[in-house]
Amino acid sequence: MSRTIKKVAVLGSGIMGSAIAAHLANIGIPSLLLDILPKELSEHEQKQGLTLNDKPVRNRLAAMSIQQLKKQKPAPLAKRSNVDLIEAGNMADDMPRLSEVDWVIEVVTENLEVKKEVFATVDKYRRKGTVVSSNTSGISIEAMAEERSDDFKHHFLGTHFFNPPRYLKLLELIRTKDTSDEIFEYMKQFAENTLGKGVVEAKDTPNFIANRIGTYGLLVTVREMEARGYSVGEVDSVTGPALGRPKSATFRTLDVVGLDTFLHVAKNVYDQVEGKEKDIFDPPAFMKDMAHKKMLGSKTGQGFYYKEKSETGSAILELNYKKMTYEPRQKLSAPSVEKSKQAKGTSAKMKALVYADDRAGELVWSVLKPTLLYAAEKYGEVAESLYDIDQAMKWGFGWDLGPFETWDAIGVEESVNRMKEEGETVPSWIEAMLEKGFTHFYQDKYAYYHQGEYKEIKFNSKVIHLATLKDNDRVIMKNTGAALIDIGDDVACLEFTSKNNSIGLDVLQMINKSIDEVEKNYQGLVINNQGKNFCVGANLMMILMEAQDMNFSEIDLVVRHFQKAMTAIRYSAKPVVSAPFAMTLGGGTEICLPSARIQASMETYMGLVETGVGLIPGGGGNKELYLRQIEPQGANIDYQAIANNVFETIAMAKVSTSAQEAAEYGFIRPQDGISINSDHLLHDAKESVRHLAAQGYRPPTRKKIRVVGEPGYATMLLGAKSMKFSGLLSDHDMKIAEKLAFVIAGGRVPKGTEVDEDYLLDIEREAFLSLTGEPKTQQRMQHMLTKGKPLRN
Repeated sequence: MSRTIKKVAVLGSGIMGSAIAAHLANIGIPSLLLDILPKELSEHEQKQGLTLNDKPVRNRLAAMSIQQLKKQKPAPLAKRSNVDLIEAGNMADDMPRLSEVDWVIEVVTENLEVKKEVFATVDKYRRKGTVVSSNTSGISIEAMAEERSDDFKHHFLGTHFFNPPRYLKLLELIRTKDTSDEIFEYMKQFAENTLGKGVVEAKDTPNFIANRIGTYGLLVTVREMEARGYSVGEVDSVTGPALGRPKSATFRTLDVVGLDTFLHVAKNVYDQVEGKEKDIFDPPAFMKDMAHKKMLGSKTGQGFYYKEKSETGSAILELNYKKMTYEPRQKLSAPSVEKSKQAKGTSAKMKALVYADDRAGELVWSVLKPTLLYAAEKYGEVAESLYDIDQAMKWGFGWDLGPFETWDAIGVEESVNRMKEEGETVPSWIEAMLEKGFTHFYQDKYAYYHQGEYKEIKFNSKVIHLATLKDNDRVIMKNTGAALIDIGDDVACLEFTSKNNSIGLDVLQMINKSIDEVEKNYQGLVINNQGKNFCVGANLMMILMEAQDMNFSEIDLVVRHFQKAMTAIRYSAKPVVSAPFAMTLGGGTEICLPSARIQASMETYMGLVETGVGLIPGGGGNKELYLRQIEPQGANIDYQAIANNVFETIAMAKVSTSAQEAAEYGFIRPQDGISINSDHLLHDAKESVRHLAAQGYRPPTRKKIRVVGEPGYATMLLGAKSMKFSGLLSDHDMKIAEKLAFVIAGGRVPKGTEVDEDYLLDIEREAFLSLTGEPKTQQRMQHMLTKGKPLRN
């Protein structure tokens, strides 16, 4: 049966319901957002003379939630206009409209009887074959569907999104005994390919996988903190990146999530389990006291941390949970902490802490040991595979390694022996695994232990692992900063491997060599990597050091090489597709702009940010952004308007908050692509190369570029000067703006003059070089390198 989801109904417009509707809107799926009727008029409605029977009043809750989406941070909407795809309604008048939709998602209050009542109405109005799901965080999926029709039961499942759904990849799918295999598999593929989710199959147990194990781990950490006398700040200093966890570690995570939400999730398990497990899920008294006092975290301005503002600045204070007062933050100092920082590789870093005989090691082991044992105990109960458990923790809680991957990293045999020496009971299936000679939960990262053997991980066909290809001798060539890899189907991928994927001479050399190789032997080239960020720009440290040594000829050489490499990308005889993701800044954006196509991840933060370090783009970025905006305009081009827009975008160092916003800034064109699932980005870029090649790709022809000249330069400067007079720009900002306007205008030439690209690159390079010699620019570069943020001077 052919199936497609074209429209969705979301029942419940609270924070989660509206955020799910926003995520659907981001990928172009319209939704009907319904909520209950208000019980009384607002003051505004009373002044308007409205009654409870008027539609604006009846739809008010959903309508207000839709408006709130525009203001929330982090933004649920990839661009503000996506909100137009969400229609407000109510569950008294609009349930008959469920016949219009292909999927109904329930996100009402966490009460079984309320949910069953809602589903009775859904069953009455839905079309046969419509998928229905619940976003519950732990109520039994089976129980919700007990009294429903057979067709409802066959098309019903749990779809537990994690909040915020735009950013958190995890989607836990939960089937009932009646869920159709066809429907379950369809929703899994739809979730991965269309919603961009990482899907795990969870069993119908309290809190499913991630919240069950994650909540347990957090509560164990809190209890160990109390028992052993550690402070909030000390715990966070070793339970974040040092353990492969997010920077928010334990208590900053709780502040972001909200203590009330966390306590609700903990209670859900507490009410459904027995014995020692029940005791763990009963939060300490001080946490309940915090909730009573509305010390809930970010949403109330205070939680485990509090930002204190004073005349001299602001400081982050930590909670003294014994006195319920705020004090200066503490960090845990111990030899193992320093040893972990110096260690290379995740395994070495973890082992330095886990097996250390000091206060840090004691704390880390005391919280890690019970969490690993709990995950092992719940294997089989919450999920069929340990791989699903690991993926759930990585996608839902931001862990670098899941619990079983962590166990492998610290050594399974070594840690199990220590646990047994300390009197712990290790699950029998692990004892049996070790007895059979299996000393790791994973084999080469592509197979996991399952019932006495290693079972191959089944990846989505759109997932390409560069690491796997490199392990299989698919590297064509490499140097210290990049590698060219054969990714199949006569397509090659250029992967940056330098620190932070920054651009130096080694990377530029590989760009040129890669294009030469691809033009001879391949259909085309993808530029992509699978690191944390696509590229954060040029090697700023190298530029600063050369500038301080007044070695401007060396800088000039590097910039020439950069410009030459970008020109090679633009005029490559074979299509070059750049596949950016995450931070794509400065030189990273400059690499993308001359490409035949961009295939961007939805979460791509793109911008020419050089003004923040006192410079302007030097690798052709000014020219390329200008070209991107004039090329599709046809005959009636307002060159001045385009020049003004390019000037403003670069001068203000605008960075997109999504790939869709990058399109609004002019970085991404209509013919470029956006991948919703970041794991499919390389596949999608490869397919873009193949499509262009199949169409008989021809590079653009070199042609003259019309510029706005001296009158346009004056117009751009007028805008900059008005900002300076308003106090928004410093003298040095103005100097940078003058250089930038000069380059975009094409120099002191008459309006409408047609110039060649080399001329524009020459004046861009001259401007860039002159700014590197400015003391205030060097101060800005120094500040960025040491502080990680721009300096206004």
